Amino acid sequence: MPTKALVLGSGLVGGVMAADLLATRGVAVSVADQDAEALERTVAACRRTAQRAPRIVVADLSEPAEIRRLAEEHDIVVGALASHLAFAALRAVLEAGRPCADIAFMAEDALELDAFARRRGVTAIVDCGVAPGMSNLLAGVAARRLRPCERIEIVVGGLPVERRMPFQYKAGFAPADVIEEYTRPARIVEDGKLVVRPALSGREIIELPGVGSVEAFNTDGLRSLASTLKVPAMRERTLRWPGHVEAMLAFREAGFFSTDPIRVGDMRVVPREVTAALLFPKWSYEPGEADLTVMRVVGEGRLDGVPARLTWDLLDFLDRESGFTSMARTTAFPCTLVARELAAGRLRRPGVAAPEALAADEELVERILQGLRKRGVRFELSAESIDEP
Repeated sequence: MPTKALVLGSGLVGGVMAADLLATRGVAVSVADQDAEALERTVAACRRTAQRAPRIVVADLSEPAEIRRLAEEHDIVVGALASHLAFAALRAVLEAGRPCADIAFMAEDALELDAFARRRGVTAIVDCGVAPGMSNLLAGVAARRLRPCERIEIVVGGLPVERRMPFQYKAGFAPADVIEEYTRPARIVEDGKLVVRPALSGREIIELPGVGSVEAFNTDGLRSLASTLKVPAMRERTLRWPGHVEAMLAFREAGFFSTDPIRVGDMRVVPREVTAALLFPKWSYEPGEADLTVMRVVGEGRLDGVPARLTWDLLDFLDRESGFTSMARTTAFPCTLVARELAAGRLRRPGVAAPEALAADEELVERILQGLRKRGVRFELSAESIDEP
């Protein structure tokens, strides 16, 4: 019997997930979404790249009962929903008793469902994309190899290769989740304590090989790392082309990202919804338009008693053969690789966990890295001695 996989969400990332899962013999894939046109785009992409088509399901995924019903019909669930839907969807999947790998940037703490999942005897790996996701996994590896690990620094961004004014940006995922990066307070760890900084704060120009000058700023990307790793200094920053942050600060301060309704003439509107409707047609990638994903994960501490730095670098571009954007690929593939581990029964411990929890299994980590390499996504590791702090 084939493994029956359900992909929740048929956006840019969900489409890549479906195509990647279909490329594996013995896997039957269903894709659920409310947007029939998005489902048809996923079918076309799967036929083009995997020479197979998924079963499509038009469904209201804001209804947990519908998600539970669909999950019960499948062996494994892969989540690619917008953040505001993801927590309720995850709980519904757990209620159905199905293992799940999920990428959503949900505002809620998914680990709060850990005890519920353990009672149900089901496993879910959340924040399972590129960042959060691979950033968590590699941070977990750094924290295990360095004894002690004293600092973890993550910088990551998805960018258009061609910079166009005034925004110099295109969005590789859901509009609401992009704006969340610009509004959600950033949790970081300083001197062993959790502190909160405003989103878009801590701006700094940094240089990265193959990319050049980029602007780094605080975002809420540490997420579970802030509590699961005992490292005294940790932060994650998002990367954009220089100048983008200033524009977003102006939008935010003017109220364009507010979720509080305002009256305009005889109507009441939500500024963030209007902003998204206006911006995202301009921020959407055209077919074939090149993007890149750049990420660096740095861990510092002691390696065999010597002060050392471990650095993982990723620089990835649009795959012109498949047409899949870099951000969609680098986000989708870690999740589908973990889903395969779940389906094969190699991840058996019930509960809800983030990817850093997988770092203790070195063979699993290598299988994920090797699987990414086979798909053209390469993390390059370098180790160097450093001076005493």
